[in-house]
Amino acid sequence: MTNLRSFPRRQAVTRRFTLGAPRDIRVAGNGSLVMFLRSSGPEDPVNGLWAIDAATGDERLIVDPAALGADDANLPAKERARRERARESGGGIVAYDATRDLTVAAFAIGAQVARVDLETGKIDMLPTADGAFDPRLSPDGSSVAYVAGNALRVADHAGDRLVIEEDGDTVSWGAAEFIAGEEMGRTRGFWWAPDSLRLLVERVDVAPIDEWWIAAPVDPSAAPTSIRYPGAGTANAEVALAIVGLDGSRVDVDWHGGSSWADRNWEYLADASWSQEGLILTVQTRDQRTLAVLEVNPQTGTTTERHRITDEHWVELIPGMPQLHRGRLVTVEDRGAARRLCIDGRAVTDDELQVRRVIDANEERVLIAGSYDPTTVDLIAVTWDGSATRLTKGDGIHSAIVGASTEVRSRRSITEDDRSPQIVVGPTTVAAIADHSEIPDLKLNVSLHRLGSRRLATALLLPKNHDGSPLPVLLDPYGGPHAQRVQQAAGLFYASQWFADQGYAVLVTDGRGTPGRGPAFEREVRGDLAAPVLADQIEALHAAAEANSALDLSRVAIRGWSFGGYLAALAVLRRPDVFHAAIAGAPVTDWRLYDTHYTERYLGHPGTEPANYEISDLCTEPAQMGDKPTRPLMLVHGLADDNVVAAHTLQLSRALLEAGKPHTVLPLSGVTHMTPQEEVAENLLLLQLSFLKNSLDPTNDGNPPE
Repeated sequence: MTNLRSFPRRQAVTRRFTLGAPRDIRVAGNGSLVMFLRSSGPEDPVNGLWAIDAATGDERLIVDPAALGADDANLPAKERARRERARESGGGIVAYDATRDLTVAAFAIGAQVARVDLETGKIDMLPTADGAFDPRLSPDGSSVAYVAGNALRVADHAGDRLVIEEDGDTVSWGAAEFIAGEEMGRTRGFWWAPDSLRLLVERVDVAPIDEWWIAAPVDPSAAPTSIRYPGAGTANAEVALAIVGLDGSRVDVDWHGGSSWADRNWEYLADASWSQEGLILTVQTRDQRTLAVLEVNPQTGTTTERHRITDEHWVELIPGMPQLHRGRLVTVEDRGAARRLCIDGRAVTDDELQVRRVIDANEERVLIAGSYDPTTVDLIAVTWDGSATRLTKGDGIHSAIVGASTEVRSRRSITEDDRSPQIVVGPTTVAAIADHSEIPDLKLNVSLHRLGSRRLATALLLPKNHDGSPLPVLLDPYGGPHAQRVQQAAGLFYASQWFADQGYAVLVTDGRGTPGRGPAFEREVRGDLAAPVLADQIEALHAAAEANSALDLSRVAIRGWSFGGYLAALAVLRRPDVFHAAIAGAPVTDWRLYDTHYTERYLGHPGTEPANYEISDLCTEPAQMGDKPTRPLMLVHGLADDNVVAAHTLQLSRALLEAGKPHTVLPLSGVTHMTPQEEVAENLLLLQLSFLKNSLDPTNDGNPPE
């Protein structure tokens, strides 16, 4: 019988303890109002729209989705895809747009668009076309643009009308392509002009992309779903831009720099911004070694290169940049030992600070988030001449949203003693935004270390009240580029602590390739995603065992998901002398089957650098094992995954079988790269624990505790 208060159950029903937390916070341009989304509690996935008066701290519910008949059962397919790209597991209002002064907001409920007057609370359900999603308000609040099907439409006082559409199943207007949403952090495909009369609109043609099929094996009568997946070395979508007027006018934007798509200089549209400062585009070459900021003339569609960044490995996309402020261009660039804030190309921060994000720019300063230590993120104010003032003290992960003199500051810490975002006006804290999420009923027993010759950031978690006796070891990393597990934020360690409390010493290490330690550390994985990351896990493991005799190196397991799954499988196949069992969830096994933007950044184009793919390929490992011992390996994969498709696991399974290597495959029917289904999320943890106990202790009965 399921224990309704067990950790696996609570983690599942609370969506990893995120439900009930305020999110998507915005501050009015004049600082008077704060808006956010929040559900009613830790088991409620339905988000409502809320507001707080920044002067008084008075909170009010603006939109209750239940009163509008919220129903996510019939979401448009493109909205489901957008949520998958954003790893969105909530419901109700999951995104909204608002005017800068926060007087009007727009959002989608199911497939219908609504507009709300934030002063009166009056809600208008707009007459929109079927399948509406991603509504965006014009700057003056009079019109709402949205995508329906393959078209961009606008709803306003004159009714609902088509803005732009094109015949053909492969062409769409206004929706971001797969690569933008999955890898570049851009989930939108249209931008309003400041005059509210025109829009910059993205045209996407997926015809050049290979067509793949996602089947539903549990229902043999169901037709497979077609997806256009840009695998490494293959064609991307063709992305064009046009400035479209509400009066029907159209000006094509010449942004790719060639006479035809085949001759283009720029492959990727990373972002766009249209403000009173002007219309700018952020673009990248296919190899991502060059990034440029282009200024667009809205009347002619011509572009002028304002700034260029180059790097022999790749140029990183940093949130919040580029920005224009009073004609000055704000960028973040890798220079020497640091990722630096730059003003008009001039670096203004030093070697000690790694810039993570640009938050805001005003007359006095640029507000950034940055790290002096990879386990923390601080808020730092940098004046235009480069003087930096640290606003927080290195005690967690800090973030902020700004409007005039009002800031909403959030902090995640290892102790979870202060979770509610604070509304600060000038020097005074006015109010807190209540956080209704659940704190799990477990006590973190975690210590942070810098281990080995590379001083790798590592967290060691031991069972509560551990008596010092020997413990089997479980490595629980992500371990790959673009993500960190070892930071001073308790939420990163809940599942690891639960495993520790079942009788394991759990080790989490951020090795080479992970952010926060400077460009050189990240770039050491260029050309090889296998050897460096695995070597760092082993180095941290041995260093931790030297420092703590409780770690039993004769019983070492590793688990992970996505890149972590790749790393887990790699560990037992390449180094069974060190690792004795592994759980690999949704692993990338053949990097030729993963997407262009991510994979080519680290491994290059498979047509010109094939060796990089060969040395990083998991599917060749079984045949190369020879007489190495075979360790228990459980492969887990969602069969509906359109990010890391199930072919990855199935190809590795075939290679293992052909090499005579026993293994376990756990297929998850109807599950994508996320695992939001409560039953799946709960039982997946329990099954992993059972597998680990049986693999590391054959005398165990395999029954996990509740």
